Amino acid sequence: MDFLDLPARSQASGTVRLPGSKSISNRVLLLAALSDGTTEVHDLLDSDDTRHMLAALKTLGVGVEDRGDNRWRITGVGGAFPVKQADLFLGNAGTAFRPLTAALALSGGDYVLRGVARMHERPIGDLVDALTQLGAQIDYLGNPGFPPLHVRPATATGDRAQVRGNVSSQFLTGLLMALPLRHATTTIEVVGELISRPYIGITLAMLRRFGVEVAQDDWARFTVAADARYASPGEIWVEGDASSASYFLAAGAIGGGSVRVEGVGRDSVQGDVRFADALALMGARIEMGPNWIEARAPESGRLKAIELDCNHIPDAAMTLAVAALFADGTTTLTNIASWRVKETDRIAAMATELRKVGATVEEGADFIRVTPPAALVPDAVIDTYDDHRMAMCLSLASLGGVPVRINDPGCVAKTFPGYFKAFAEIAR
Repeated sequence: MDFLDLPARSQASGTVRLPGSKSISNRVLLLAALSDGTTEVHDLLDSDDTRHMLAALKTLGVGVEDRGDNRWRITGVGGAFPVKQADLFLGNAGTAFRPLTAALALSGGDYVLRGVARMHERPIGDLVDALTQLGAQIDYLGNPGFPPLHVRPATATGDRAQVRGNVSSQFLTGLLMALPLRHATTTIEVVGELISRPYIGITLAMLRRFGVEVAQDDWARFTVAADARYASPGEIWVEGDASSASYFLAAGAIGGGSVRVEGVGRDSVQGDVRFADALALMGARIEMGPNWIEARAPESGRLKAIELDCNHIPDAAMTLAVAALFADGTTTLTNIASWRVKETDRIAAMATELRKVGATVEEGADFIRVTPPAALVPDAVIDTYDDHRMAMCLSLASLGGVPVRINDPGCVAKTFPGYFKAFAEIAR
């Protein structure tokens, strides 16, 4: 197994320019593909997830041109995909698999969607059920409720569908992005609490950029009009990844230096910028501009333990679990049930790895509780579960003055191939 040994560090300082947001990148690619016109996409994230989306779009008949320097020209098809039969492999890219399932279900063709073994363990039944209510014809090729899927041409039926909101926001995102392909006024009703609302906020903002307004009723009901059509904005710039910002901001809050991230800030559409507010609750000193955030350690030198509902920052909340190693007292993070259906069961994985560095950890269905040790255990060997965020989060343990080994460090290619190089440049 490949591994990376991180030396003991105790401080972080410097400036990091963030890669493009994964969530925004794959939304922009799909919307540009479905639009009338050509879209110049700037600062697109270069990662496994975006490569899977780009490859799928090319297979489906979309014009895809690499312009260099993370710029891509996408020539839209102005509606449903012209290629009506395809077998697509989408790795473990949920931000590609879920929205493409919805768009292909309404494209009038015959498609197979597959992924890696973990993707076939990630639930998709709620999305399939909602699409079926709208006339989609989708068969499971393996376990019911999970990929791989066989999508056949839909039959026109229904103007309303329901989807549970407490499993993954990607289901609602996929539905909203696909509905303009129906050419019929359609309403989606959310059953129960809608988790990860800021990610739906990103979706609505991106739809607006491509000319589609969604009528919203208090996060419980969303309606797309029959005349909704996607139109290219001509050019679009992808924001830096706010989830990736969390690792560097936490590094600044843990160490004795100051770390600034560029690419996200006060004007960001991403909910994970509110990770900075959570760090502030822990005592970190935070400054923010329109396109940057800076974090320094508390004046006391040590973070404070907090109890926080993390529904609004589900991905960045993982970084808080590691920051808890450097806090006084016990930190409790709640409303994180979605962790269990991500690239791995992140609650179980985080609990296991934090214990390796000496923490006392309690886990539940939708919470994790972390009590730091008096001193971190040196030379911990961290398993990453083929999960990019596990690798990036646990690298922060090395700032506790102990060497740490990260197994399978290459998994960060999913969203941030250059992460460990960037981390080495700020860690002292």
